[in-house]
Amino acid sequence: MIAFTAAEIADITSGLLLADPELTPTSVVTDSREATSGSLYVAKPGENADGHDFMGAAFDRGAILALAERDVTDSAGTSYPAVVVKDAVLAMGALAAEAVRRIRARREAAGEQLTVIGITGSAGKTSTKDLLAGILSTEANTVAPQGSYNGEVGVPLTVFQAGFDTRFLVIEMGATGIGHISYLSDLVRPEIGVVLGVGTAHAGEFGGVDNIATAKGELVEALPAAGTAVLNLDDPRVAAMAGRTRAAVFGFSSRNAETEGPVARALHLDTNAAGHPEFDLGLPGEEPVHVSSRLIGEHHVANLLAAAAAASAAGIPAARIGASLSSQSAASRWRMERTERADGVTIINDAYNANPESMRAALRTLADLGRGRRTWAVLGAMLELGDESIREHTAVGTQVVRLNISRLLVVGREARSLYVSAIQEGSWGEECIFAETVDEAYDVLEAQLEPGDLVLFKSSNSVGLRHLGDRIALPGQSRASANEGSELL
Repeated sequence: MIAFTAAEIADITSGLLLADPELTPTSVVTDSREATSGSLYVAKPGENADGHDFMGAAFDRGAILALAERDVTDSAGTSYPAVVVKDAVLAMGALAAEAVRRIRARREAAGEQLTVIGITGSAGKTSTKDLLAGILSTEANTVAPQGSYNGEVGVPLTVFQAGFDTRFLVIEMGATGIGHISYLSDLVRPEIGVVLGVGTAHAGEFGGVDNIATAKGELVEALPAAGTAVLNLDDPRVAAMAGRTRAAVFGFSSRNAETEGPVARALHLDTNAAGHPEFDLGLPGEEPVHVSSRLIGEHHVANLLAAAAAASAAGIPAARIGASLSSQSAASRWRMERTERADGVTIINDAYNANPESMRAALRTLADLGRGRRTWAVLGAMLELGDESIREHTAVGTQVVRLNISRLLVVGREARSLYVSAIQEGSWGEECIFAETVDEAYDVLEAQLEPGDLVLFKSSNSVGLRHLGDRIALPGQSRASANEGSELL
């Protein structure tokens, strides 16, 4: 972390200093349970709790300064050392922006460079971030988000992990409205911006898909003329963003779209028996390099190409990009996470998040992998689809039947239209089951799973099917949820 004194923090955030001006925190936390010796504790109001109520716990764990929205006193009536600001989250952003500015200035003065790479899209951000960070970290000091830190709190927390020795800073950018990505881009000022796709997830919040495209394009609008916009040419809304940026455009395409300019391509694309994509990676001016990915599902090809294009734009040779992509497994939890039980049941837990596009891709993968096996689709709601919710869930139920998936288990009333549509499409009897709760779904699976079954879990994050997947995958065991949290669009 770049060191700021309490006086500097007050100056940068236009805050009121209620502490020794020379106090210098060595880390930043927003959860009092994560505070350690030397921490700056950001006391922000939340949906379910107010961080100010946990000030004492943070200082008991070693915090030395708080960034807060009001003065808080201990049981003796003494104020905790703090910088008091109007908005703690915006103050975090101001500190993060200054940290990036200082790193950039110090490295430029030393004849070195900091390259900031922003990644956004309706699906695949975390997988692409993990892949790109995997490539770049073999080349130089690289900082990337933990899990899905991608919002107005997560992006600053990622920045605070960077130091003067950071060569590459990878930033995942999510949004729930127009203007959010512009705000994040202003904080970190990326040189490379990656846009993966414009889907229908969160369409209800945004007011339609066109507004999602407007929001995603804010990233490429923020790039400098000397920067690079990495765009998915297979998504017409993303491809059209070439007209919204002054930066050079570097495309990627798994369908080998014809276009001018540099393009990362997947040549001779196939998936092997384990569902892993294989292809020859074509990058401009270099001989194709074979990639044999360890990720599951052909839908990951777009993520692999996006990471390859961004790495190429950052100056990494194709041979080293291909070697890294072939060596990487899923780095974040609940993304097509495969577990083989001792009794022969296979679990694919892809329930970190869900939207219509990722749901369709996961079901196609289940059907492909399940040839000759009994397959289960354990599905929950895709949230925040607005007026499109019933139509999109209905379409998924129809797809399940048409893919000849053996068993459909729908969990939760918000996904009931999925269950109804499967029945109307011709699924009946034990082929299609509805469970009101996760516990009911667990009982069904415990009673009916047989050796050799292949089970997919897929839902939006807050539905909780990722935890059901863990219970089924590892009976009686607890798996660490290090990457817990809600991913923004």
